[in-house]
Amino acid sequence: MKRQRAAEARAAAAPADDDYLLEAQVGHRLRRAHQRASAVFMNRFAELQLTPTQYAALVKIRDEGEVSQNYLGRLTAMDPATMKGVIDRLEKRGLIASKPDPKDRRRTLWRLTAAAEKLLVPAIEAGRAVTEETLAPLSPEERTTFLDLLGRLT
Repeated sequence: MKRQRAAEARAAAAPADDDYLLEAQVGHRLRRAHQRASAVFMNRFAELQLTPTQYAALVKIRDEGEVSQNYLGRLTAMDPATMKGVIDRLEKRGLIASKPDPKDRRRTLWRLTAAAEKLLVPAIEAGRAVTEETLAPLSPEERTTFLDLLGRLT
């Protein structure tokens, strides 16, 4: 609040031809919201030792049953290099396992291990808590509108 009032005071004192205020720009506001959501996530997931990208990958593998690395990257909006790193770390932790795709032996399919299935129980509970805590300042109606609008931007 103090920062917002200071920004508003600076804006009021700005020359009439300079109405650009960083705090009012969409990119700045999205970055600040992302910082807040990331901090909430890291706090809730610290014990589980999962990053947001690892969590997203595990949940989508759970949803799909088995999935190729390429398709998983598309489902989670990760570029191939990031996806490879996520896959490598999850495999190293014993959370996912691979097998050749019976329809295309050049492709590998990834599935959850029993350890991942066990880990996802508290992880999904934490994921719900992250959403609740992140959206806490909004009313139920505002939450719906906010999520709908974000969906239109992605």
